[in-house]
Amino acid sequence: MAQVHSLIPFSLLIVEDDTKALNVIARMIPNKFPTCTIYTANNGNEGLELFRQFAPDIVVTDVNMPGMEGFEMITRINLINAGTPIIVLTAYSDKITYEKLRDLSVSKYLLKPLDLNELFAEIEKCRAGKKPPSEQYG
Repeated sequence: MAQVHSLIPFSLLIVEDDTKALNVIARMIPNKFPTCTIYTANNGNEGLELFRQFAPDIVVTDVNMPGMEGFEMITRINLINAGTPIIVLTAYSDKITYEKLRDLSVSKYLLKPLDLNELFAEIEKCRAGKKPPSEQYG
């Protein structure tokens, strides 16, 4: 079934201010998902503009970025399309970050350093329309 999913075209927006991390993620995703169209942005302002322009199926974003931070971008994306799955990448595992992400109803948050297999699994869950368990914030 996963192979069938991997053949269905979809689009993904990656928003990350660390250029090396952004490039690695953007290069690795097509290896796992060959039909994925990828849009990349270096900050929340660029990410929001690309979201408005292309309406990607899934958003993968950092939260701590210059200009518009990830929390603000997620809030604005939710106003445009609250159904868009959002996967957050962050180095912060503190209670404040956790509560903000929970309140924004993100699909999942993954701690850095990023495990690409974990990211791939979450992208697959988002594509399948599975609701993540509430324990993701525990």
